[in-house]
Amino acid sequence: MYLNHPFISKPRLAFFYIFVWVVIMAGNVLLRWVAYGVNPGVASVEFFAFPFMFSIIGIPIWYVIKYSTIENNSVGRIITSHIMAATIIVLIWLYLGVVIMKLLHPEFDEWSETGIPANVFFGYMLYLVYVLFFYAVNYYQGFREKVINESRLKSLVKEAELHALKSQINPHFLFNSLNSISSLTISDPGKAHEMVINLSSYMRYSFKHFQTDKVTLREEIKNNQYYLQIEKVRFGEKLNALFDVDESCFDATIPNMILQPLYENAIKYGVYEAAEPVDIVTRATCIDDLLEITITNNYDPNVIAKKGEGIGLRNIRDRLQIIYGNPSLMKVEDKRDKFVVTLFVPQN
Repeated sequence: MYLNHPFISKPRLAFFYIFVWVVIMAGNVLLRWVAYGVNPGVASVEFFAFPFMFSIIGIPIWYVIKYSTIENNSVGRIITSHIMAATIIVLIWLYLGVVIMKLLHPEFDEWSETGIPANVFFGYMLYLVYVLFFYAVNYYQGFREKVINESRLKSLVKEAELHALKSQINPHFLFNSLNSISSLTISDPGKAHEMVINLSSYMRYSFKHFQTDKVTLREEIKNNQYYLQIEKVRFGEKLNALFDVDESCFDATIPNMILQPLYENAIKYGVYEAAEPVDIVTRATCIDDLLEITITNNYDPNVIAKKGEGIGLRNIRDRLQIIYGNPSLMKVEDKRDKFVVTLFVPQN
């Protein structure tokens, strides 16, 4: 809830409020001068002493509104509060108006007995106008506060979803890597040692950027080269990782750790069952405000591929949906002897 008066928290509203009253005052003085022949000086003093003076005295009505909201008070209590506040403000307003008129316009005669009730009624009507005005301001500010809070909540939910998706990827990859290291510790301790070093570099990058949504393409490719080196130790000549990246694309941004599941997918469904070498080719081009990344791997169409859950691909599509609001930014194609995944990453 807003504790400050809206004229304090929103100076533009205060300026607009003063401007409107000045325009009303000028119009009233001009009308009385032209239509009724009232001296402009006298008309200005009378308007300043009464209607304009209420514009100043009426400002604290905001606090009556603030602590007499419909949500927190009964109708009877709200009405009682406003009657008491209106009576006090109208009496102060009439007293100050008479004093100002006496000081600035000594010829001013106090109202007749019939004039006093009319001005009291006018004061209560002005109070009612202010009540409606400040209630409108109060509910508008409450609405804006609600919109801002909802926006912050959506941002927190988005961040939590992204972290959850990353958390699914990291243990999955780590589990596979540790299995590989375990098998190599007996058959080839040297390669196991090499894998441990590369895995350490990869995990260091992973933890360093875990809380960051985006990194440069240069960083992402360098990190995935650690992963591919780990797998290269396992598969040897069966795995060839090739990169064809436009120089202008290296500084483009990309959601971090979004490529690793694609390489893991290419190895799982391409290299595992292959008798011949498999090329995993990464191409990247920049077209206007779009970074296009294509990862292609060949495979033997005569080998029955393993059935998997597709966690990696689903996570990528979900992350693209969360970050960019468009799950169609990933295109998957199976060309019978080649598997192609293309990412379209907006840069604006």
